[in-house]
Amino acid sequence: MTLRIAALVAVVFGIATVFSGGRVLFGAEAARVAAGAIVPFVLWFNFVAGFAYVLAGVGLWRGDPWAARLAAAIAAATALTYLAFGLHVLSGGAFERRTAVAMAIRTGLWTVIAAFSCKHLGCRRTPP
Repeated sequence: MTLRIAALVAVVFGIATVFSGGRVLFGAEAARVAAGAIVPFVLWFNFVAGFAYVLAGVGLWRGDPWAARLAAAIAAATALTYLAFGLHVLSGGAFERRTAVAMAIRTGLWTVIAAFSCKHLGCRRTPP
C-alpha cells in the first residue's frame, strides 16, 4: 500500500460517510426511517469524522506528517466511539447490527491507515 492509495481510500470513505450521515441527519424523514434504530452519538461522530477523513486523506496525499497524526487520532477516537457503542448495546440500547459491522470496519480501516502512515511519515512531532 502506498500513501497515495491510503489517501484515496480516506477521501472516498470520508465523502461517502459525510453524504450517508448527512442524509440521515438532515434529509427526508424516509431516510431516518430507513436507517432504523440509529444511535445518535455514533451517527454524529461518524458524520463529523467524515470531514476529518477527507482532511487526513489530503494530507496523506501530500505526504504531510500531521496527516499521520490525524489518522492516529481518528483511529483512537473511532475505537473509543466503538467502545461507547458497545456499552450502549450491553446496557440494552436499541441499535442496528449494521452499525456494529460498520464501526468494526471503520476502526480496522483507520487503525491500518494510521499504522501505515505513522510508519512512513512518523507520528511524533519533531522539535522546532
